[in-house]
Amino acid sequence: MSTPNDDRLAFRVLGWPADGPTLRLDHERFAYAGKFVMSSTGKAVVREGEEIVAAVAFNADRTDSTVCWLRYVTVRADRRGDGLGPRLCAFVRDRATDRGFDRVKIAVNNPYAYEALHRAGFGFTGDATGIAELVLVYPEPDQSDERYRAGLERFGDRDLSEDEQAFLDSRFEAGRPARIASPYRSNHDS
Repeated sequence: MSTPNDDRLAFRVLGWPADGPTLRLDHERFAYAGKFVMSSTGKAVVREGEEIVAAVAFNADRTDSTVCWLRYVTVRADRRGDGLGPRLCAFVRDRATDRGFDRVKIAVNNPYAYEALHRAGFGFTGDATGIAELVLVYPEPDQSDERYRAGLERFGDRDLSEDEQAFLDSRFEAGRPARIASPYRSNHDS
């Protein structure tokens, strides 16, 4: 999937958790905006020109320093569906593994995020955490359509909107999505 003005997109890590970066986002345009003012997580963004269009917060696992958790992913309301979320997650995933993390995890609570993270190379672990959040990990433990659908089935018992249910049904039919290219690897591979 290409996004408008791909040549104008810049993927950047603003700082790692130890750096204490903060970020102010417009709460009317970004979900989870309040989570980005905390200085306990690292932050990465996608900029289009001078404008931030997506952001992610992340930190090391409290009990396993080899694991990096993506905590909050947000895409500006007018850019949702452009593929920025999975590309940013793939970017941070690659930066984290280059810094020595063995695995990168995220917990998702809706079928759209589940699909997006599979596109970014994550896979369902079979575990859940928090309030019905499915845990996904990179490197993907099992790249089968069967494992992918097992995660989708977990959303089937939830109270979904018509749009979410239609999306879920379409994903059962299509199977595991193709991975997207990482903006980091594209610029750093020889």
